[in-house]
Amino acid sequence: MQDVDLARKEIEKLREEIRRHDYLYYVKAEPEISDYEYDMLLKKLEGLERKFPQLITPDSPTQRVGSDLTKEFPPVEHKQPMLSLANTYSRQELIDFDRRVKEGLNGEPYEYVAELKIDGVSVSLIYRQGVFVQASTRGDGKVGEEITNNVKTIKSVPLKVKLENLPSELHEEFEVRGEVFMEIEAFRKLNEQREKAGEKPFANPRNSTAGTLKLQDPRIVASRPLDIFTYYLLGSNYFVSTQLENLNYLIKAGFKVNPHFKLCKNLREVFEFCDYWEEHREELPYEIDGAVIKVNSIAQQKKLGAVAKSPRWAVAFKFKAEQTTTKLNNIIWQVGRTGALTPVAVLEPVFLAGSTISRATLHNIEEIERKDIRIGDTVVIEKGGDVIPKVTAVVEEKRSPESKPVKPPEYCPVCGSKVFNPADEVGIYCVNSECPAQIKGRLIHFASRNAMDIEGLGESLVDQLVDLNFLKSFPDIYSLKEKRAELISIERLGEKSVDNLLTAIEKSKNQPFHRALFALGIRFVGAGVALKLANHFGSMDKLMKASKEELESVADIGERISESLINYFRDERNRQMIEKLKAAGLRFETQKPLTSLNNLTGKSFVLTGSLNSMSRNEAKEKIIERGGKFVSSVSFKTDYVVVGENPGSKFDKAKKLGVKIINEQEFLELLGE
Repeated sequence: MQDVDLARKEIEKLREEIRRHDYLYYVKAEPEISDYEYDMLLKKLEGLERKFPQLITPDSPTQRVGSDLTKEFPPVEHKQPMLSLANTYSRQELIDFDRRVKEGLNGEPYEYVAELKIDGVSVSLIYRQGVFVQASTRGDGKVGEEITNNVKTIKSVPLKVKLENLPSELHEEFEVRGEVFMEIEAFRKLNEQREKAGEKPFANPRNSTAGTLKLQDPRIVASRPLDIFTYYLLGSNYFVSTQLENLNYLIKAGFKVNPHFKLCKNLREVFEFCDYWEEHREELPYEIDGAVIKVNSIAQQKKLGAVAKSPRWAVAFKFKAEQTTTKLNNIIWQVGRTGALTPVAVLEPVFLAGSTISRATLHNIEEIERKDIRIGDTVVIEKGGDVIPKVTAVVEEKRSPESKPVKPPEYCPVCGSKVFNPADEVGIYCVNSECPAQIKGRLIHFASRNAMDIEGLGESLVDQLVDLNFLKSFPDIYSLKEKRAELISIERLGEKSVDNLLTAIEKSKNQPFHRALFALGIRFVGAGVALKLANHFGSMDKLMKASKEELESVADIGERISESLINYFRDERNRQMIEKLKAAGLRFETQKPLTSLNNLTGKSFVLTGSLNSMSRNEAKEKIIERGGKFVSSVSFKTDYVVVGENPGSKFDKAKKLGVKIINEQEFLELLGE
């Protein structure tokens, strides 16, 4: 008994010392001992815990990395919603935000706290009696996913805090919110390791952070260089007067807080903060994509409240897209599902906005000619957040005198067929419908989320199955079940993956007629047009028999679309393919009686912000289903502006024009839901 008591005292002393060194190294970046001395302390603790396993506790530094695989990430309901911020992109939008704050506070004096917007993944941490017990993602703001075992591996997350450093109201339980990220240099080293191991490198630090947090093995997570900055402290009976005080309590309790925050007395000081960090962001060891501006007073935050899932008292100011220069080594032409050839710049690899860029879009030949882009040029490339990089300009003074203008290709780079350039279009097309690149593109579109939604049948698997001659057309997808044994033998598939794929294929047969019509990839027939056609004609048989005049009698169906449909259905190969899809069990008739779908006839809708109950595409489908129009811009002719989370400038324009504004609940009532 005496040995156990002595061991308990020694173990607690070691844990406290290791926690202190963790804080100094991972939070303060001020280590007092060498890595070797730290490892010796940890080994001594591990030895004592092996000898006295009854003394091991979940908050011990030895318990950061568990051996159990996480089979699933159960849902976690947030006690207080994790609000997402509305974005602003200009000084004028910040001025508008400030005006709304001023109006909402009825002339009360106020000030702001400006913080850097870390380009990472938001998480919630729960502590009970000062011990870390749970971590979860933001999710939809109300419900996230539990990622406790993975967050536990992050050394800058304290497993236990000293309660004497926090108000008594937080001693029972409190929540900390923060942003998990990877430093740029650590991300580069991780990618170097992956490339040496023959693995595909990650796209950027944010994506690799998000992916790492969802790994099932915490031992792999522990090997990744994750870090965290915390920014909010919450408790059921906890109240501080300001956000500044909140940050200081986090620091006092031992949490890692980004040091670059500032109390701003007015909007001018906010602008100074934003301008400074937009100019100096490259000096930081981690990625930022803007600044977060918060009303400092907590009482005023509560008074201002929130709209949907965004607070009225805080806003994100997004910095301009980052630019750099590099050499354009080549221009290649990619072939899409419609046969369209798209030029892509092959660049000298360069690191920009969190990722290594080696390719960028050039849009079309007209864009190349307008900017006079040539192979061998030094070019300016731009990338903002996750946006596809693009070439914005040429550094002409660095151009070689031997360079020549780019000429459009005469033959398809994939199948060698002669290309075609319609007189009224910029585009260049491969006219061979059997071109392998077109086949792959059509199959990827057919299986995509807004079409047949076949989970698992993505780009890489389609490439494999086409190359192996398993897939040549849409009906072949529904014959894959007959080749289960052959599929299992394909590298990186296996029995479970194949069975999941076949289940998803079978499930896709339940997609409604308009989705199946859109999935065919008929030129100019997008999701909205497919929905209108399906609702008007009710079945594929009637649509295929429709004349040009009958087609153009449908709202928003013009000559271009009608001619495309007639040409498509005139081709006997397409008609045979549709018959095969019918035989496979796809739905080519509407399921709802048309009489129930006309309650919004003639009404036009604009949507600004995101909805909780449905995606933007689903909202568009429901409006069109009921005879309404989904339009992109607000005018005097607009009947309704539906305002969701993070509304943009369309909301302000609607108010100025006096257009009827409705919230999500009112929109659902109009839909009859």
